[in-house]
Amino acid sequence: MTLQTEAPEAPSIGKISLWPPVILAPMAGVTDVPFRSLCRSFMNQGLTNDYDDKVKPKHTPGLFVNQMITARAFVEENKKTMKLAQFAENESPRSIQLYGTEPISIKEAVQKLVASEHVEHIDLNFGCPVPKVTRHGGGGALPFKQNLFRKIIKSAVESAKDEIPITVKFRMGIDDNHLTYLTAGKIAEDEGASAISLHARTVKQLYSGQADWLAIRELKEHIKTIPVFGNGDIWEAHDAIEMMRVSNADGVVIGRGCLGRPWLFKQLGEIFSGREISHFPTLGEVGKTMLAHAEAVVGWAGSQTALRTFRKHASWYLTGFAVGKDIRREIQQINSLDDLASVINNFDNELHLPVDAYRIPRSHTGGPKDVSLPDGWLENPYEDFELSELADQFASGG
Repeated sequence: MTLQTEAPEAPSIGKISLWPPVILAPMAGVTDVPFRSLCRSFMNQGLTNDYDDKVKPKHTPGLFVNQMITARAFVEENKKTMKLAQFAENESPRSIQLYGTEPISIKEAVQKLVASEHVEHIDLNFGCPVPKVTRHGGGGALPFKQNLFRKIIKSAVESAKDEIPITVKFRMGIDDNHLTYLTAGKIAEDEGASAISLHARTVKQLYSGQADWLAIRELKEHIKTIPVFGNGDIWEAHDAIEMMRVSNADGVVIGRGCLGRPWLFKQLGEIFSGREISHFPTLGEVGKTMLAHAEAVVGWAGSQTALRTFRKHASWYLTGFAVGKDIRREIQQINSLDDLASVINNFDNELHLPVDAYRIPRSHTGGPKDVSLPDGWLENPYEDFELSELADQFASGG
């Protein structure tokens, strides 16, 4: 499948003109420097030289967002947070997601990010469905309190002073009886956000069921002046085209679909530049990508022990391949590059992934589940609800 679309239709996020209109979703413990760099390199591989020469002077080929940092922790220069907020030396544009539950810390964090020239784009997280976040009114629960939601966005946009764009990501609502996405989108638009992204599931759904692409369409029809991006169930390149066709979204946000499949960005580059999609790599080719990714992790972290955190990536790379339980067990025990190389040497290099395994979910699969909320949270969406101090105390990265 190919897509013939002219580059001038690229959506703009502030001064960032985005084509292909693809965003790597910020994911805790995943979208660090090595993974972002890998995904960006695959995107560039997917663009023809002719297409790239024509587009590159005008447009940014995809936006690759750093994982979430907590506003208060960044202001206080928490050591872990400052490490998570790092970028590659030549990374551009520098994009990061910010989490907060009150306007003051958001204001201070945005001001600090702008003053340091540390980033060129900030995304605000209002989509996290994790109980430890929602039970204190944060993440996906917060848009229900419209006044607080508005104050936080207003604070971020005013603090950015038109120097960098502020975008907002949220879910459809808390559950089917408490949908907030249309109101949240309009508030974000009215308060000066440069774009919005909708994960087309409710908080209650977590990651279960199907993303409702028609909800993205409804939001797009509701918003008049800024781009709307859709998130949810983009497992293959043609899913992105189908989502945009169904929803009329301006672009797509890629989350779990790229876990263990960073070449999805190559295929997206191909389909958006009007080319045939390249084949899924063989296990031998996957092994080479795994090792390059692992080497980058060690180089960035400065320690072989970082490969313990790489084990989840290694498992995702192998999802769906008939490699046997011994290799899967060994992957979960790697502690060094030599360990990983030894496992990869035992791969059947010509093994192909079965077609019916392309869409196997990686990472989060839970839900539906009743949402944990503060007492009285659902009584009045307009009240000025004072959140617990615990709401803003979570560690960056989730």
